[in-house]
Amino acid sequence: MNTLTQSLLAERDKAVNWHPYTQMKTAGDAIPIVKGKGVYLYDDEGKKYIDAVSSWWVTLHGHAHPYIAERVFEQLNTLEQVIFAGFTHEPAVQLSENLLKLLPENQKKVFYSDNGSTAVEAALKMCIQYAYNIGKEKTKILAFRNAYHGDTFGAMSVSGRSVWTKPFGSMLFEVIFIDTPNAENLESLKVQIKSIAEDTACFIYEPLVQGAAGMLMYEAEHLDELMKFCRSEEILMIQDEVFTGFGRTGKLFAANHLTEMPDIMCFSKGLTGGTMPMGITTCSQEIFNAFLSDDKYKTLFHGHSFTANPLACTAALASMELLLQEETLAAIDRISRQHSDFTEILAQHPNVKNIRQTGTIMAFEYKTDQKTSYFNEIGKILYDEFLQRGIIMRPLGNVMYLVPPYCMTTEELDFIYQNILEVLDAFKNQDHFPTHAADQE
Repeated sequence: MNTLTQSLLAERDKAVNWHPYTQMKTAGDAIPIVKGKGVYLYDDEGKKYIDAVSSWWVTLHGHAHPYIAERVFEQLNTLEQVIFAGFTHEPAVQLSENLLKLLPENQKKVFYSDNGSTAVEAALKMCIQYAYNIGKEKTKILAFRNAYHGDTFGAMSVSGRSVWTKPFGSMLFEVIFIDTPNAENLESLKVQIKSIAEDTACFIYEPLVQGAAGMLMYEAEHLDELMKFCRSEEILMIQDEVFTGFGRTGKLFAANHLTEMPDIMCFSKGLTGGTMPMGITTCSQEIFNAFLSDDKYKTLFHGHSFTANPLACTAALASMELLLQEETLAAIDRISRQHSDFTEILAQHPNVKNIRQTGTIMAFEYKTDQKTSYFNEIGKILYDEFLQRGIIMRPLGNVMYLVPPYCMTTEELDFIYQNILEVLDAFKNQDHFPTHAADQE
């Protein structure tokens, strides 16, 4: 790319592209990224940025990983795409076999789609049609408040109602929302669930960490007890591990923190190591069996053009190999411990509150005189400040968080920590940057 083309890239982008979660009228120019390597992204002027959020939580092993690239290139020269209705191929079979070995033992079948939202859509349809196929009328769905499961209509419906979903409110199906469980509310949650259990097809939840809600976290033992109760009430459970899967919680899956097993699981984001889009929905044999029939109308009529794309399957296989290496597992443990040590330092800072951590996911809130919210104006200020420092962080309003790639070194992570402390200190006395207010709800 020549210098003139580089300088015009942001301008050309603005002329033709509509970016996600972006108010295009007020947004500045998008930063042209021309190269990625390891934990770094490089812009068109040669500046490098350390990717502290794994490019929307997808990049597990760093950018442009040579092993994944090599495997995908080899597959590209062998088979790039084939319809998955009536046909199959080695990468899809191998990936399903390898993944199922790592999941709770009741997970027996794999359904492929394109992303996290479609993985959730397939899961919801499986549960609703499961009841239909066995002759039961169960259409109610249970979900957590503040949930986020995606931006398609089904996924929006089971996500918390907010300004994001308000324009579509009348078009979303009814969902019963409950609080995340804790020691104080568990028994009342059980009473509430029992009152609607007969009509409830499924319970969908993000295990341990509600990511888009602001990295809200809750305890595995309380989720376990809630899951056990749902099982006793014959409510199917969809565990959405789109974000928490593949090591983010310090273990391979959030499921590894639990003793109870879900009926269905959803995966995407880190599935291919961040290389390309793919979604997976796994289910138990019992659910799969409800669709086996001489009656063709009991078929799961759901699919996508690029279902089980061989290139994406190959990328996922390569990423999974890297994930299971002792070196990667040790890095996950190291990052988790580094986060834990840093939270103790953060706890001493007067402008910080509500520090939380689960594995490689660490978050905290910057105290402002606005309430904690995705729309807290401090988010843009923090985002720009860290960009100036060569760090990509995308605060959720005043909630700052880290979700680093597993290849990030101790020194690189310490560099981010040090800059966080410097930013907290640099802004604490500036009038335009509201701080040291009383804690907000």
